[in-house]
Amino acid sequence: MSKSSFILVLFSVTLSSTAQLLLKAGMTSDVIQRALASGRGLLIIPGIAATPQIFAGLATFALSVLTWLFVLSKVEVSQAYPAVALGIVVTALGGYFLFGEALNYIRILGITIVITGVAVVAAS
Repeated sequence: MSKSSFILVLFSVTLSSTAQLLLKAGMTSDVIQRALASGRGLLIIPGIAATPQIFAGLATFALSVLTWLFVLSKVEVSQAYPAVALGIVVTALGGYFLFGEALNYIRILGITIVITGVAVVAAS
């Protein structure tokens, strides 16, 4: 995989991970949590529609899909798709820094294994 193609893959993965973090932020907002706690499932729909982070997350995800389509037009899917696993790294770090989620030694080991695997596939 060329350097420019790998950068494009990383951009797509970063967009997808950013979308997930935005969606998490939206779904943990007070408005959504109150709607979920009410026990009335339909109340969540207006809350979702009115939450800017969810809208931004969906828009970012759509942009990541468009970018991924471009990636697939340039890179062998057997090389490109393993790089999607890098999203695990980005979202784990984002969860840690943005939401205070746990990042223990086992998760760090798993992230290291993922990075190693992606590097091996990219170098092939």
